[in-house]
Amino acid sequence: MTKRHSGRWSADGLTRACPSGKYGGLIAVAGGRSEWERQQAAQRKEAERRAREAARQAKEKEQERQRQHLEKQQAATEQKSAKVAKRIEELDQVLLAALHVRPLAFDQMKVVASTQPFDAGRLGVPEPAPDWAAYAPSPPSALSKLFSGQSRYDRRLQEARGRFDSAVAQQQKREKQRLRELSAARTAHDRQTAAVTSQVAADNAKLDRLREEFDDGQPEAVEWFAARVLERSTYPKGFPRLYQVAYRPENHDLVVEFELPPQSVIPDVRAYKYVKARDAIDPVPRPQTEVKQRYAKLLACVALRTLHEIFTATPGRIVEAIVFNGRLNTTDQATGKKVRPHLLSVEAERAAFEELVLADVNPVACLKRLNALVSPNPYDLEAIEPFITFDLKRFRFSEDMDVVVGLDSRRNLLKLTPTEFEHLIRELFVAMGAEAWTTVPSKDGGVDAVATSKNLFFGGVCLIQAKRWKGLVGLDAVHALTGVMADHNATTGVLVTPSWFGRASEQFAQRNRITLINGAELKHLIKQYLNIDVIPGTAPPRNARASDNSQSGRPGPSI
Repeated sequence: MTKRHSGRWSADGLTRACPSGKYGGLIAVAGGRSEWERQQAAQRKEAERRAREAARQAKEKEQERQRQHLEKQQAATEQKSAKVAKRIEELDQVLLAALHVRPLAFDQMKVVASTQPFDAGRLGVPEPAPDWAAYAPSPPSALSKLFSGQSRYDRRLQEARGRFDSAVAQQQKREKQRLRELSAARTAHDRQTAAVTSQVAADNAKLDRLREEFDDGQPEAVEWFAARVLERSTYPKGFPRLYQVAYRPENHDLVVEFELPPQSVIPDVRAYKYVKARDAIDPVPRPQTEVKQRYAKLLACVALRTLHEIFTATPGRIVEAIVFNGRLNTTDQATGKKVRPHLLSVEAERAAFEELVLADVNPVACLKRLNALVSPNPYDLEAIEPFITFDLKRFRFSEDMDVVVGLDSRRNLLKLTPTEFEHLIRELFVAMGAEAWTTVPSKDGGVDAVATSKNLFFGGVCLIQAKRWKGLVGLDAVHALTGVMADHNATTGVLVTPSWFGRASEQFAQRNRITLINGAELKHLIKQYLNIDVIPGTAPPRNARASDNSQSGRPGPSI
């Protein structure tokens, strides 16, 4: 489109009059387009610069985000790995941590009354009496008195006196109320303090009685104190806190049934690593061999720790030995049923245990030195037969047994003839599922009965001796049975008595395939399998040490 301007023409309206003629005008037009293009180019360049700057900032921002994310993932990886390392450290310290703890004592369990002095609070602050100065009117001036000021003053004075008297009466009324409330609060405080003090005194008196009974070797008191020792023991998270304690005063030993930690307490990962390519935190598996080794070591540490805690808290005259039975509450993966296999059993004598330097021992090797029975594959729940089963409270003799012997209508095992006693034992084993028969008394060669069974605990050919003794069945009697077993090539032996055995006899029997059945256990078995209530015999001595060696070969009198 052509546009006119001052008699000149212009193709785009950007040029002005050009006196230099045709070519000058064209040059002017060209010059105008060049300026516009320069502006456009500058704008494009600025836009490009801004775009580059925005891209650079976006890139830097993304790089910073990635850097922060990487740091966060690496920190999370380190945190997860540190948590695993801390857990392993806790498990490694299970035994060592207990070595520096002060043993529990009765004095530590003494209760101190926690009472506070009486605090009256606001009730302890009396309300100030009204001040007459705050009520009294100002006296009239001399000039005011000339113009009836005195009479007005007298009226105001009388009114002020009335208000003051009323305020005093109200203040005294409130003060009496305060004093009543103060007295009631003090009485309630004194009553509460007296109740707390009385309860504390009663608790401490009970504790003193328990201490006396403990010093006297009474089973309930010894068991109570041992349970407090185990209760105070602090284990890492995930450890069960279940245990039972039984005390045998005749042997001065404790039997502890302890719930072992599950295999899951051992972390199945060694650490964690961050995989940048996948932006993932992957676990580094812990080898199963290491997991099993750590679990076996942990069980050993738990057993040694328990023995240490009880031995250090009890005197040797009360506890000479401890039998620790460790069992696991779990699910049999083959059957889906709940099972509680024994995985560890150890009987430790105080004298031998106190020679150990627990801070430097290898726990597994230490248990081996103590002749412990340990599952060869605890991680796979391979059970063992413990030294002593935990039915001790059920099998314990009653304290008044000697008194009721002559009064009870039940059969008294001590009043049976030797032959009658042997036949009763044969009947018992038959009822338990064995093929059993008694021998000819005059030609038994030290054997009172023979039993065979593939199902009973003794298995194969079992020789049975029945010692109808009133007192301790000593170690010599157990020794004699091993000789008879060897002579007859028997698999196992059983020694039955209506009385009791010493600890040395039990230890020897465990090493020589002999089962000992004392009077309390015999009473239970006869009731369970023959449904007969019997009186086994005299109770073991509570305070006297039932030493196998001191009474070996000297049985109590038969009746």
